[in-house]
Amino acid sequence: MRTDTEFVANLLFPEVELPPEDIFRRFPQRKRTASAKVTRFAPSPTGLLTIGGLYATFISERMAHQSEGIFYVRIEDTDKKREVAGSVEEILRSLEYVGLRIDEGMIGIGAETGAYGPYNQSSRTAIYNVFIKHLLKQGLAYPCFCDENELHTIREAQRSVNATTGYYGKWAVHRSFTLPQIKQELDKGKPYVIRLKSPGSADRRITYRDLIKGEIELPENDQDVVIMKSDGIPTYHFAHAVDDCLMGTTHVIRGDEWIASVPIHLQLFDVLGFTPPEYGHLAPIMKMEGSTKRKFSKRKDPDAAVRFYREQGYPGLAISEYFMTLINSNYEEWRMSNRAASYTGYTIDMNKMNASGALFDFNKLNDIAKNTIAGLSSQEVYRQACHWAERYDRELHVRLITHPDYSMQIFNIGRNSDKPRKDLAKWSDVPSMIDYFFDDSYARVMRVAWETLLATWNAEEANLILERYEAVFCVDDDKDAWFAKLRTVAENHGFASNAKSYKNNPSRYKGHVGDVAMLLRIALTGRTHTPDLYEIMLVMGEDRVRGRLKSFAAMTI
Repeated sequence: MRTDTEFVANLLFPEVELPPEDIFRRFPQRKRTASAKVTRFAPSPTGLLTIGGLYATFISERMAHQSEGIFYVRIEDTDKKREVAGSVEEILRSLEYVGLRIDEGMIGIGAETGAYGPYNQSSRTAIYNVFIKHLLKQGLAYPCFCDENELHTIREAQRSVNATTGYYGKWAVHRSFTLPQIKQELDKGKPYVIRLKSPGSADRRITYRDLIKGEIELPENDQDVVIMKSDGIPTYHFAHAVDDCLMGTTHVIRGDEWIASVPIHLQLFDVLGFTPPEYGHLAPIMKMEGSTKRKFSKRKDPDAAVRFYREQGYPGLAISEYFMTLINSNYEEWRMSNRAASYTGYTIDMNKMNASGALFDFNKLNDIAKNTIAGLSSQEVYRQACHWAERYDRELHVRLITHPDYSMQIFNIGRNSDKPRKDLAKWSDVPSMIDYFFDDSYARVMRVAWETLLATWNAEEANLILERYEAVFCVDDDKDAWFAKLRTVAENHGFASNAKSYKNNPSRYKGHVGDVAMLLRIALTGRTHTPDLYEIMLVMGEDRVRGRLKSFAAMTI
């Protein structure tokens, strides 16, 4: 004989005929070793992915893959009102940017891989309904017909007697509705939500061990939380519990704003008869503002979004390397001893993570990015710069693909040495680094370069020195012969052959050979700071060098 709770379940979900056992057969337990972890990234497509969100995801991916487990992506799109068009593409692009390997789940719009899908929650409503109906049958959930006005009245009554606000205990007015009362409300066509009939009590506390923060004690949940909204879509709380069970999630890393929800989540897993995953909660990534630390702000900090780093052209590998230093402080020591190894060779230790939150240091990120690019071949620098420029800097892209060999020669300057050049932190630095190699850009700065030179030089003497150097210049000279000619020109014009001689007797000389080299550098590049001048001249080639020296020397004020 059917009970009233079974009648209610069938009344609300007449189309649901499958029992939970049939769902479990569709999603069998994963075959994995005891140490293998199954982690997930489960974003809501409601905007740009933040750098803090990517950091948590990076940790999840590392936990899975260093244990030979599974990392999957699930899109939690149950809140259609807040969904932002293009969010999923942006999220997946950000994961690809830092090289995170997705084993299962959403890999593109309308594309997924894996046996535990669908991997977007909006396509899993029929699955959730099986478990909601099961809870209704057991009397562990019930329909609530309160509208906003009734909920407001309850809150005001609670405030008047200094009671905790919420829908619980005696304040849960529809918790004990009888079958006739429920039918009566349905006959009126009144909208309803489904609530969990919480077995909790505010007088009791729960304790769980956080993967990052250690043991935490919290009040038990006594609220009859909504598990299905009036539009028939389950809430995040309920959907994530069902999905984490069916998809075999073992560990979850998320922001510590979710700590307050732990009692609800653990209670849901318990009521459903599921084993909960282990949770680890990260404190927010901080940034410096003046002398104080503060949280990143989505509203006022462009650098809060992962898109910022892509647009600036930070190599994804540099972001990954930097994340590793934030996860475990001894990573840098490991890196010093394993310079050529991939960061994936390091095993992160959750017990050694900073529970109070990491400080995002742009200076350190820039140093890591410079080291990352310094370790690339000129061909790889060219490839990555082209890839970035194709999307973010059309003018640079055209320049690079029009002059591939010349561009790679430029990128190769100072690269093949024990201490390779480290003047590139991001691909957006490339235009200013290479523009003087191209005659159209150089022509625009010649007048400024000339004015810079006149701040310390006599124009007539500068012209004469450039003319005499151009007369002895030979592109086939090795570096010693090149410098010997430069030194001879300098000495013939009253400059010391080295800085030490000038320092010892400054009244005897006009300056030293370095000053003449600076004159030559300004004349050829329009700049006072460049990579190795000899290598620059080799890359520019004889015609370009002679042409620039002639045109520069011929300028008049």
